[in-house]
This record gives sequence, C-alpha cells and structure tokens, in this order.
Amino acid sequence: MEIKTLKIGKKNNKLTESIIHDLRASEDIGVNKCIQCGMCTSVCPASRHSDYDSREIAKRVLEEDESVIFDDIIWNCFSCYSCHSICPVGNSVAEIVQILRQKAIAQGKLEQVVTFLAFGESLMELGIGSIPLEYFNILIEIIGDEYLDIKINLDDIREELGLGKLTLPEDDTRDIKIILEKTGFTGRLEKLKAYKESSKNSKHKG
Repeated sequence: MEIKTLKIGKKNNKLTESIIHDLRASEDIGVNKCIQCGMCTSVCPASRHSDYDSREIAKRVLEEDESVIFDDIIWNCFSCYSCHSICPVGNSVAEIVQILRQKAIAQGKLEQVVTFLAFGESLMELGIGSIPLEYFNILIEIIGDEYLDIKINLDDIREELGLGKLTLPEDDTRDIKIILEKTGFTGRLEKLKAYKESSKNSKHKG
C-alpha cells in the first residue's frame, strides 16, 4: 500500500496561506498544525448525519486541493464549532469551511446560497433575523400546529416572559439598513436576486 506524506513547504501553500491570512480566520488558527487525529469528525453532527468529514476537509486543504472550494460537501457544515472546541492543536474546520464557502461565492458558485436569500430580505425589511414567510407552511408541516399557535400568540408569549416587542423601532431599522448597504450586504443580496431570476428564466427556456 502506497503511503502519502503531507509536505507543507514554501512551494505551493497558496490555499492554506490564503485561509490562514483571511480576515475570518482566528489569529491563532492551527491549519498547518493539523495532525489528522480525527477528533473533529468524532464530534461533528454533520459527519454523523451526512457524508461530510471534518478531518477530510482539513486534509484536502493541507494537500492544496482547490477542488474542495467547489465541492457541495462544504455546505453540509452546521457551523456549530464542535470541531473548533475539541481540536488539540487549535485548528477550526468550521472557520476553514466558512472561508472556503466565501471563495466559492466569489467564484460565482451561488446555487447553495440562493436558499438564504429570503433570510437576507427579511433582515433588510425588519432589521432582525426572522424566518421568512415562504418557510411558514414547511415549518407547520414539520413541527405541527404548535408552531402556528406560537406565531399567532407570539406577542402575548413574549409579554408573559417579560420580553419586549419583537419589532424594532423605525429609526433602528433604518440605521441597520444603512449599515447593511455600507458593508456591501445589500449589493450581495441584489447579486443573489439576479442569479435566482436568471436561473428561473433558464429553467423556463429549458
């Protein structure tokens, strides 16, 4: 059996270096320290319920396998950070995956994020994270009528718990919209909308 050795040198560390120096990466992220022990996979819920393998993702990055950027498997990560908390050398596959996803998006791979478009639109409209209306019937089907009761009586439930109203003051919502515009969120949302529309038109033509 052929044994492969991972060689981390100066010749071809383009992918690993770009991840280490990414703004989303922790300052002390231990990408190059990964010893392939598999502790991350052992606690990963995505690994338990799908073909996703945290250890394998880290291995492919160390091998400079840039095809991992376009592999649909990276979208199976829940971002629960279980891998982050257990890694003996301070690596974080959750952070690695978030950076890989952004690289995929930058390369135009948008089909995986279109599903989140409604969440972004909800944030723009309300200024807070909210489950979009298009998921309403799906949630009732999964959870049952209890979800409907909660939605109908939400204000009363929050008042009973001593919580304020869920909606934000108009001034706060406006300020959040300005922040989202200035940080480029709105522009990315428009890009997703255009992609969704073009995909819909392509299907109709097909």
